[in-house]
Amino acid sequence: MSEIITRNRHERIARKNLKVLNLSKAQKLIDIAIQEDFGDGDPTSEITVCENEQAKGYLISREEIVVSGMELAREILKRYDNRLKLKVLVNDGHRASVADKLGIIEGPLRSMLSAERVVLNFLQRLCGISTMTWKFVSAVRGTKAKIYDTRKTMPGWRELEKYAVRCGGGYNHRMSLGDAVMFKDNHIAELGQNFKPTLTKMIQRAHAKKGVKFVVVEVDHVDDQLDRVITIPGVDVILLDNMGQWQLKHAVELRDKVGKKPLLEASGGITLNNVLTVASCGVDRISIGAITHSALAVDIGLDRYDLSNRYDSII
Repeated sequence: MSEIITRNRHERIARKNLKVLNLSKAQKLIDIAIQEDFGDGDPTSEITVCENEQAKGYLISREEIVVSGMELAREILKRYDNRLKLKVLVNDGHRASVADKLGIIEGPLRSMLSAERVVLNFLQRLCGISTMTWKFVSAVRGTKAKIYDTRKTMPGWRELEKYAVRCGGGYNHRMSLGDAVMFKDNHIAELGQNFKPTLTKMIQRAHAKKGVKFVVVEVDHVDDQLDRVITIPGVDVILLDNMGQWQLKHAVELRDKVGKKPLLEASGGITLNNVLTVASCGVDRISIGAITHSALAVDIGLDRYDLSNRYDSII
């Protein structure tokens, strides 16, 4: 029963965070994938499969995953052949167990065979990210910390990978450099010891910039930086990079004396083994590059159900 409750809770969180995937931003990536895999056609399928042969294939999860990319799969199938139809059985943001059917593909078998590898490449990558994100989100359950991604994404894949993070119950940090202003520790170091007046003016300028949604300031010392940054108007998030447990707790104590803002974000060296410890320090956000740059592709297959009532694996 507890597993069912946990599963339902995760799916509610994921659906709450989920925004519609902007497929228009994925079109160029789909073009590249199809061109590199299907640019010279598929002579094997042309030789072995009759042109008008119809088939039904099942997208099967071969491990426990969180689903992401089903509408993208539908778009890819359509690009190969408008007659290929996908019926989604497990929606994005939902969990699937071993041997669960994620969707049914129906249409010309020749086209299905040609599209299969590209469809699976996208699904396996995106579901891998959503699944890893879900593991981190689950690990900090019971704390107030939210899991955020970073800009450490595969070139060209950012829109898709950040969507997958949302499917896993995580949140998106900056989509690009233009979304936010982030004053890193090196920026502050350039301002000298009496940095507060200058930084205050810079933060005012940051909020005046068109398109800037929030302002982040990174500190690497709690006692001689955080206590001054925390009182500067307009600081939305303070980034606590590579800080130990006692430093994070001290930072939370200092912030709480001022109020609930700015938000405190921990980053650097976060793993599944230590993320709960970090979250238990009371930080509001934890940003983790690994949920995108180190996520492993999950195992998803396409199996065909034929007239002999047998499952024939499509490789």
